[in-house]
Amino acid sequence: MSHPLTANLNPEQAAAVELPPEHALILAGAGSGKTSVLTTRIAWLLSTGQCSPAGLLSVTFTNKAAKEMLVRITSMMPLNPRGLWVGTFHGLCNRMLRLHWRDAGLPETFAILDSAEQLSAVKRILKALNIDDEKYPAKVVQQFINGHKENGRRAGDVDAWDDYSRMLRLIYEEYEKQCQREGVADFSELLLRCYELLSKNESLREHYQSRFRHILVDEFQDTNKLQYAWLKLLAGSNNALFAVGDDDQSIYAFRGANVGNMHDFQTDFAVKHVIRLEQNYRSQGNILDAANAVIANNRNRLGKELWTSEPAGEPIRVFEAATDFEEAAFIVEEAQTLIREGNRANDIAILYRANAQSRVIEHALFTAGVPYRVYGGLRFFERQEIKHSLAYLRLIANPGDDNALLRVINFPTRGIGARTIESIQETARNAGTPLWQAACSGGAGRGAAAVKKFAEIIENMRSQATGLAMPELVDMMLDLSGLRAHYQADKEGEERLANLGELINAATNFVQEDENNLIAFLSHASLEAGDHQAGAHDEALQLMTVHASKGLEFHAVFLCGLEEGLFPHDNSMNDASAVEEERRLMYVAITRARRRLYITLAQSRMLHGQTRYAVASRFMQEIPQQLLKFLNRGYAPQGYSGPATLASKIKAPTPEHGLAIGMNVEHPKFGQGVVTDHEGGASGNVQVNFATAGSKWLAVAYAKLKVL
Repeated sequence: MSHPLTANLNPEQAAAVELPPEHALILAGAGSGKTSVLTTRIAWLLSTGQCSPAGLLSVTFTNKAAKEMLVRITSMMPLNPRGLWVGTFHGLCNRMLRLHWRDAGLPETFAILDSAEQLSAVKRILKALNIDDEKYPAKVVQQFINGHKENGRRAGDVDAWDDYSRMLRLIYEEYEKQCQREGVADFSELLLRCYELLSKNESLREHYQSRFRHILVDEFQDTNKLQYAWLKLLAGSNNALFAVGDDDQSIYAFRGANVGNMHDFQTDFAVKHVIRLEQNYRSQGNILDAANAVIANNRNRLGKELWTSEPAGEPIRVFEAATDFEEAAFIVEEAQTLIREGNRANDIAILYRANAQSRVIEHALFTAGVPYRVYGGLRFFERQEIKHSLAYLRLIANPGDDNALLRVINFPTRGIGARTIESIQETARNAGTPLWQAACSGGAGRGAAAVKKFAEIIENMRSQATGLAMPELVDMMLDLSGLRAHYQADKEGEERLANLGELINAATNFVQEDENNLIAFLSHASLEAGDHQAGAHDEALQLMTVHASKGLEFHAVFLCGLEEGLFPHDNSMNDASAVEEERRLMYVAITRARRRLYITLAQSRMLHGQTRYAVASRFMQEIPQQLLKFLNRGYAPQGYSGPATLASKIKAPTPEHGLAIGMNVEHPKFGQGVVTDHEGGASGNVQVNFATAGSKWLAVAYAKLKVL
């Protein structure tokens, strides 16, 4: 007879909950009820007397997940949640360090630095050591320190092979000394310090191994090297480590997550119990079949196949637009139809691979008056790099704009401190003039030269802006202001650079639709940046990146931009493991949909102010044809057996060699692709975007291209 706690679980879920006290790996597919299994396992261990509340430790990845887990557990049985060790890695390590602060070499009242405070601490080190912050940007140094900490390396463990890396190591050393001197710890330090505490203190390690007989870990696929090492220290010879995760949803390698930890766990702990949760309670059959078909192309999977007792449901709708604007218009129109049919706006999501894609969609929603909410991020015109750019453009239009000047006078950093700015403000106030006039004089004090240089930069921009088309003006501003170089130097600046490129696109489109006028463009940006995002409790369409969508579900999902170079991303093209992570991201995107899934793509898309032509993503080709319904069949070839390619509708002069833009071609080595550009005459070159090999320039005379 089943236990009351497991009576409503399916056989695999119940088997996982009632496993003996031994190491176990639960492969929990998307929508398979993993949270129910994890919380029920805890309640079952406690209610059957196998474990006391103080003898159990459960690790999650977010505070929200930890709170939800506690609520679920206490709803199953009377329990004081304070006795449970349930929390994030950082939260649990902080709790342990508070109890053993002396052994950990910390003051009893040590403070925790958030990311912004850590960055300020790094800047103080750079200033104290008189280090050029253009050559060693504070954010790059911060990433260097955190990266090494998350891999368990102190400054003394870091290899250095040239002057640059030796300087980074020196800064790391000084940062460690400063934090110790001030009695503070950053987030990465919490885990590293706790790991060192347990590894060096045998009696304390044995105490916690004896205490926490049961260790449960959620989202195990997202653990990094140090987190796994910390778990191994806690899991002694008599403990039971219950790991729940899905290798097919490991999408955070850029944060240090190591999907290989799941394989290592099976070997390191000689895991006997591997249970697969494959019954999906979220999506209908066709959606799951598409997800299974895509992810099957990844190698070295632990392996599982999602299924559902639900019907097959509707086919996956595919719309191939001529342009990204047409793609956005289709999404908005279709979303409005869904709402008119009685679907809640909150239950409709628009997913994209890169944040920069949101601008065109936001513009279409704004124009149509459709409420929307950007989940887990900022609307396009609210993003830091866009606000900085607009401030520079405002100064080009009107140098007397004090708010714009204050925003960028020291961004990127140019040695203009708070005292210098106060001095300029006082001068302007006394003279009754805008800050610009005080800045042009340079002011007094140590920062005077830097202020004067800033004024010269603005004047240079203003003189060069005359006669420029808006896209060229924006491009010029990004260079002369130093914004582009600043984000290029930032290891995490790729997304911000993409948004800067999208700002050029916005200027290009504005000129095409309206006029080549900077004031008008700035007014347009202000209007779109206004208070048009839906309130917290209003019904609204949900916009987000695929990364941000993990863990969420919606009635209908629009997955847009399914093109080679966009999804999968260009950066993954030459790295097989990176392409596999992109495929896992696709798997996550598909499995967000419950009933209806749309896939959209554009034959041409604006990028950095220029039109680029694309071929459909390889992930489209991996979805069985019978699961797809083309909403504009004219764009898809009859007898379709792969992704729709660029339509022959694109009008462009045919060069002497006969390979016009938009033609579908085949190469003996690279396979099928589409011609996206050409140069020269009959013996010139063509650029071809291949479905599997990316974009390549080829000499026509030697390429052996076959027109399809």
